[in-house]
Amino acid sequence: MRLRASLPFILLTALPGLLFAQELNCTVAVNADQIQTSDRGVFRDMEIAFERFLNSRKWTNDEYDNHERINCNLVITINRMPAIGSFSATVQVQSARPIYNSNYESILLNFADRDWEFEYVESLPLDFSDNNYISNLTSMLAFYAYIILGVDYDSFSELGGTEYFQKALNVLNNAQQSNRPGWESLGSTRNRYWLVENFTNQQMVSIRKGYYNYHRMGLDKFTEDPENTRQQIASVLSDIQDVRNTFPNSILVISFLDAKAAELVNIYSEGSIQLRREVYEILTTLDPSKQDQYQKILN
Repeated sequence: MRLRASLPFILLTALPGLLFAQELNCTVAVNADQIQTSDRGVFRDMEIAFERFLNSRKWTNDEYDNHERINCNLVITINRMPAIGSFSATVQVQSARPIYNSNYESILLNFADRDWEFEYVESLPLDFSDNNYISNLTSMLAFYAYIILGVDYDSFSELGGTEYFQKALNVLNNAQQSNRPGWESLGSTRNRYWLVENFTNQQMVSIRKGYYNYHRMGLDKFTEDPENTRQQIASVLSDIQDVRNTFPNSILVISFLDAKAAELVNIYSEGSIQLRREVYEILTTLDPSKQDQYQKILN
């Protein structure tokens, strides 16, 4: 049984179900407003098929209770349909984890993937193998399943997600033969290649440790000692700043702040003014595009 199971989390979204469930509780939404076609049913079929693929497959060897499943969602915006059954899309991937002794869920992952190209035909099975490349669609879905698991495990135990980031890396290596966008280092620093590269880069390991220190050693203890939690999270932000100084274009730094910006404003809306000023300076240096949002920390 995972560490997650030993913590008395209150999940408002928990539903009665089987004694043991699969790991993911993923919602898929497909927006195809830009596509002109008379067959709109294919997009609803996508949602059902993609959810079934993610939620019914066993991704780990651990046993999960139904209430332990990881809440996540994929918002898929179809931009083009070059041919029947062929699609180009952008996808927003999010996942969250519950916080101890509360009904609050903290966003762990918030990542925009602009390089989805795939084929989909209604009613055809979605096949995937960890050892071989079968299709771009199932490789992308499996890649994010492992990334979501890796981040979640990292948040409960230090570097606990290593196995799943390695599995995501394996998916990427297998998919590079496809010559589809997003799997290669060239072209963009904000694609799947660089996301998993950052998660497996030993020079950025302090960010991965930060997920544990931020959540398990920080937010999970917030109701007991909010000021110490603020100090703990400020230390995590300082470590992230050190990584950014070495890797100024790190997608992992960007993704972390995309997930945490609003939450950090709430955390530091109270507390000592000195610490709030320190955090404000770090955040505006790391993420100047959100300076107006971070200004609320000082107000």
